[in-house]
Amino acid sequence: MATVTYDHASRIYPGTERPAVDQLNLHIEDGEFLVLVGPSGCGKSTSLRMLAGLEDVNQGRILIGDRDVTDVQPKDRDIAMVFQNYALYPHMTVADNMGFALKIAGVNKAEIRQRVEEAAKILDLTEYLDRKPKALSGGQRQRVAMGRAIVRQPQVFLMDEPLSNLDAKLRVQTRTQIASLQRRLGVTTVYVTHDQTEALTMGDRIAVLKDGVLQQVGTPREMYDTPANVFVAGFIGSPAMNLGTFTVNNGVAEIGDSRLPITRDAISSLSEADGGKITIGFRPESLDLVSASDPAALAVQVNIVEELGSDAYVYGSLKTSEGDQDVIVRVNPRTAPEKGEFIHVAIKPGAEHVFAPSSGARIASI
Repeated sequence: MATVTYDHASRIYPGTERPAVDQLNLHIEDGEFLVLVGPSGCGKSTSLRMLAGLEDVNQGRILIGDRDVTDVQPKDRDIAMVFQNYALYPHMTVADNMGFALKIAGVNKAEIRQRVEEAAKILDLTEYLDRKPKALSGGQRQRVAMGRAIVRQPQVFLMDEPLSNLDAKLRVQTRTQIASLQRRLGVTTVYVTHDQTEALTMGDRIAVLKDGVLQQVGTPREMYDTPANVFVAGFIGSPAMNLGTFTVNNGVAEIGDSRLPITRDAISSLSEADGGKITIGFRPESLDLVSASDPAALAVQVNIVEELGSDAYVYGSLKTSEGDQDVIVRVNPRTAPEKGEFIHVAIKPGAEHVFAPSSGARIASI
């Protein structure tokens, strides 16, 4: 097995001025499951393809272990890739698909069969080895693609949105299988997805990209509890964090009719570019229902109630001096309010996240 290091790695496509991946610095430990996540066009798949050798590295370098592979051919990098569209040969059986790379590499038939059978047992594919891909379900085809990577016994697994073609229920089931399989095999894995729920549930660490620039790297808990900036705060978490920019007067933030005290440290972290305002974020579960007479109460008009059985989420509007702010509140599904009602909520003490409006960067706690 091996570590993976991106050392100021950049990819600039011909005819463009802005890099698709800009000065990426990222170290992935031996045996770690790292998830690259971000919106479409953020550079996550390009980063993966640079590691695979399918995209040129225009600046910087990429290392697998202590070996610089920046200019090494893909076939010589000792990696195995799992694609979004499975990329199976329709005329071959499952066993032949799984063992094809070994056959090309000149491995003898007995060893190929042994490795294929071992991988099939791990993936619960033993009874399907003589079938063609067309006789398999989407989840089974994805497991075949996984098996083809496993039999190669590579130093690094690369997975490019492998669950995108599966239905919602199968996606949840398969992501659990992939995560447990990776931990069992202990192979360094780089996994690309746009689904932040996948990232939170699968990865040892998550790297969030935006416009080709790395925003933050950390464990799922670190990303959720201490987002580095407004983008990460709004991207990680489902439903998303509530974010709003409010005026600061005499040490308090004016949020609707409520006043939230701001510490001196937080205020001193603001610059002239922030214009006397502060951006405050709070998760839907960080709001308590309170009475209208509570001095910290925020009046939220209910627009939609999304009932999920064990939880209910209120999507509402909060009137502020800066205009209406969209707010999401997690409530008890047994006592969920009706559309059009007003509810009053207060932010739990210490559950706020504070950012500088001009830069979006996290600042001192309030």
